[in-house]
Amino acid sequence: MNVLNLDGREIALDKDGYLVDLQDWSEPVAEALAAAEDLPLSAEHWEILQLLRAFYAEFQLSPANRPLIKYVALKLGPDKGNSLHLNRLFKGTPAKLAAKLAGLPKPTNCL
Repeated sequence: MNVLNLDGREIALDKDGYLVDLQDWSEPVAEALAAAEDLPLSAEHWEILQLLRAFYAEFQLSPANRPLIKYVALKLGPDKGNSLHLNRLFKGTPAKLAAKLAGLPKPTNCL
């Protein structure tokens, strides 16, 4: 099992770097996970991460790419809810990387 060391705490990660315990998530945890991916988080990233957390709270699952794009378009409009925008923000793997940074499980149908 991998761990993320943050402020003297060891936070358990699975083999793919996702949180083992979703309750361990916080904004500093998201920042640390993003730093490990060499991805500085901007306001645009945070907007998507908070939206993903709301999606998970509502549906109890992490969306794959297509449902993620549709949900973002529904909530934030077509300028942000499109694959080009999300791929640019999350290095071409928006569903997987955004779920990881939002402290959610890996989307089940992502390789």
